[in-house]
Amino acid sequence: MVSYLQIENLTKSYGDRMLFDSVTFGVNQGDKIGIIAKNGTGKSTLLRIIAGTESPDSGNVTFRNDLRTAMVEQTPQFDPQSTVLEACSDTNSAAGKAIARYEKALAEGEPEAINAAIHLMDTENAWDYDDRIKQLLYQLHITDLQAQMHTLSGGQQKRVAIARAILDAPQLIILDEPTNHLDIDIIEWLEDYLRRQNMTLLMVTHDRYFLDRVCNKIIEIDMQRIFTYEGNYDYYLRRRQERIDALGAELAKVKNTLRKEQEWIRRQPQARAGKAKYRIDAFYDLKERSRADYTDKNVSLDNLDAGYIGSKIFEARNISKRFGEKVILSDFNYTFSRYEKLGIIGNNGVGKSTFIKMLQGIVPADSGEWNVGETVKFGYYSQDGIEFDENKKVIDAVTEIADYIVIDERHRYTPMQFLSHFLFSPADQQKYIHTLSGGERCRLHLATVLMRQPNFLILDEPTNDLDIITLGILEDYLCKFGGCLIVISHDRFFLDNIVDHLFVLEGDGHIKDFPGNYSEYRTWAAEKAKAEEKKPKAQEEKTGKPRAERQEKLSFKERRELEALTEEIDSLSQERKELDTLFASGEEIADIAAKSKRYDELCSLLDEKELRWLELSERE
Repeated sequence: MVSYLQIENLTKSYGDRMLFDSVTFGVNQGDKIGIIAKNGTGKSTLLRIIAGTESPDSGNVTFRNDLRTAMVEQTPQFDPQSTVLEACSDTNSAAGKAIARYEKALAEGEPEAINAAIHLMDTENAWDYDDRIKQLLYQLHITDLQAQMHTLSGGQQKRVAIARAILDAPQLIILDEPTNHLDIDIIEWLEDYLRRQNMTLLMVTHDRYFLDRVCNKIIEIDMQRIFTYEGNYDYYLRRRQERIDALGAELAKVKNTLRKEQEWIRRQPQARAGKAKYRIDAFYDLKERSRADYTDKNVSLDNLDAGYIGSKIFEARNISKRFGEKVILSDFNYTFSRYEKLGIIGNNGVGKSTFIKMLQGIVPADSGEWNVGETVKFGYYSQDGIEFDENKKVIDAVTEIADYIVIDERHRYTPMQFLSHFLFSPADQQKYIHTLSGGERCRLHLATVLMRQPNFLILDEPTNDLDIITLGILEDYLCKFGGCLIVISHDRFFLDNIVDHLFVLEGDGHIKDFPGNYSEYRTWAAEKAKAEEKKPKAQEEKTGKPRAERQEKLSFKERRELEALTEEIDSLSQERKELDTLFASGEEIADIAAKSKRYDELCSLLDEKELRWLELSERE
């Protein structure tokens, strides 16, 4: 097994807060590792230390020599004035410079400059590199390659960062929350790509389907140490509970032994203490071990519930909304039912957030009206985050809303007590809001929404910065929530567990109401796509094959590709012929497994390249 990366005795703290202490583990070729931990325990910090963008307090990170690596940060940074193509390609490389010159020449339209740029592309063998860039970007739904980076949304910039990272097929790729701000189609594309590619992964993500389907190893940061599980996320859940149960049993055994030793200590005569010093030392060691606390400190939503909600929720009557040429809703009608739990999905920019803002009156409709019931009390968790003064303390921000939080007759909380349910210790409550981590800000935002006791929750991307444990607790709460719910999320696991049906925003004002959760919708959509593919074939069989349209002649680049394919096919055919001869010889073959694998690869490559050669040669 080839070692790619070795982490030895890594320690990191901020002030008196220890994130992890003397962490040691390795990353081997083929590992696809997911790192799991609660917010604030150092997941992203660990990745930054490994990537070399942050320094540890102590310890070493050692990469294999000449290892090709890439990293996608949680919030990628780009030159705001660079184009998408420039941001994606390595403009310091010879191929990158050739592509930049070629694109500039095409934009200016000068024949001499274009010819010179083509010659440079040939010299630097940049055509294939250019094709790979554009193919990746198109697969990630980035079509305007000359757009400047500052004009792109956060989700679009994340997609460019992903394309840049995987472009040169790195041997090890480091991903920090790769699914944040991506729509579900792109998440599924990335999931499938990483699962199929022979690359090694080290990533932090809260997407449980992503972890389950991509990872073959889980590393958990807990109690400032790491615990490694050889398996996917589902396997990790089972083994983690076994570990916690074993630690609990061990702690109970230690405390039982401590009680017996404590009685012995009390009976021990002072004059004979020296004769049993080893036993006294063991007693104090037991006492120290007994102070361990293995109980999970999690967000507590047990005593929170919705206020009373009447039978009338809301009606949408002939709602229309557009921004210029972009249609968000077109003559939309719907009656929302009591206790309904609705999920909203759709591509980035299709109008999901606008929809829920219109319902609350934050964004006006162009026409139509929303008729909202008198008892409805919205609680809005916005994707934009909290709207507090960044220079206020956490406790002050909550106290400004209410001096007491009254849930029911038996449950009344002061702001300090209420914040403790969201894992804000007395010391944390004195922090200024601008110093909070992403996860802490999300927990504070959630606390300020739920403290008002809404009976209609509207959650816009609530999963982006919450850790997996908190997400599970929030899911349980929402499943039992005695009110109405609308949730926008790209987290498929979250949607599957909570919603009764989906609004699929398809664009141009069209909304499909699907009666089921996300996984059921994907199954339906896949079956529908297969049925649509069969229709043209069936029609063609009935009517006869239509007269082929006149095809365009090959472009300059395609002619070069055809020439290269001829040489590649000859070379691959010769290699396959040699292996055929070897297998038929009856001789003993030492590395038979490797050669068999290579033979399969050759067959696949030849099929692919011969099909492309035929396609191009027909247009010669």
